[in-house]
Amino acid sequence: MSFSDQVRECIRNTINDQDKRFACLYGMLLFGRTVTREEIVLKSESEVFDSVFPILMKTVFGASVPLQIESKPRKSGEILHIYRITGESYVTMIRRRFHIHEERRIDMRNLPTNSIGMFLGGVFLTCGSMTDPMKAYHLEFTAPTEALCKDLCDILYSVGVHPGMIQRRYAYSAYLKMYEEIGDLLTFIGAQRCTLDLIDIQIDKEVKNKVNRMNNCDMANIDKVISASEKQVRDIETIIAFDGMQELTPELRELAELRIENPHLSLAELSEMLSKPIGRSGVNHRFRRLSAIAEGYRKEHGCAE
Repeated sequence: MSFSDQVRECIRNTINDQDKRFACLYGMLLFGRTVTREEIVLKSESEVFDSVFPILMKTVFGASVPLQIESKPRKSGEILHIYRITGESYVTMIRRRFHIHEERRIDMRNLPTNSIGMFLGGVFLTCGSMTDPMKAYHLEFTAPTEALCKDLCDILYSVGVHPGMIQRRYAYSAYLKMYEEIGDLLTFIGAQRCTLDLIDIQIDKEVKNKVNRMNNCDMANIDKVISASEKQVRDIETIIAFDGMQELTPELRELAELRIENPHLSLAELSEMLSKPIGRSGVNHRFRRLSAIAEGYRKEHGCAE
């Protein structure tokens, strides 16, 4: 089951009283494919939609409105269900009940404050979708007209989220991309379980990102240690090439010999192997002295590093 279907399933389970049924059906009808004087048409490939819409129609309008249902197989294997209400008298009755006019706009008379979440749930059932949050955070509503999409954005703003809006071919989309806002909206429309799933996914992502950053940091440190060690070995080899080891102080000679024998050890590890252990900074200081001596030999003899 896709994440979008999980959201729809949660919404379906919250339609539990008459006001919510009315608000949900209003959202589904208003954002349907076609609303004219002669017919109302809604299309969906969602099994949840198929289980909700006919029941809501019967609950709100009884058996007085005949509902024509057509099924069309898709190449993907999905079944497209087309719900059609025809007959001017039936369409007029529905449009008057929900105050749906020629220019479809959201009429707040249909939405007491406690019904806005269920209305948005109905809109999601008809035209909402959500990308798998393991891949990206993207929740979207597709509206048939620009005016209706703007009305939807206004309602979304009123409940505390900040949608973007874009035109796609012959439709308009309101979308959210912020993880926190998507979670807030899912909770508001009755999909609390999906919000918890979203939080779990976000936590997993944060843990994986932290591990990746630590690994990258470790690799960078390892590369830095190896690069420094290689430079130290080259300096010591330069000193050896010009028979300079015997001229070194006992402390520098001891460290140079340890580095040649242990090219991959860190400064801290080398410090512990000295006859008189010193701190990491002390070891680093001795290597700088060795580097200066090697550089002196190179300049004296005209050699590159």
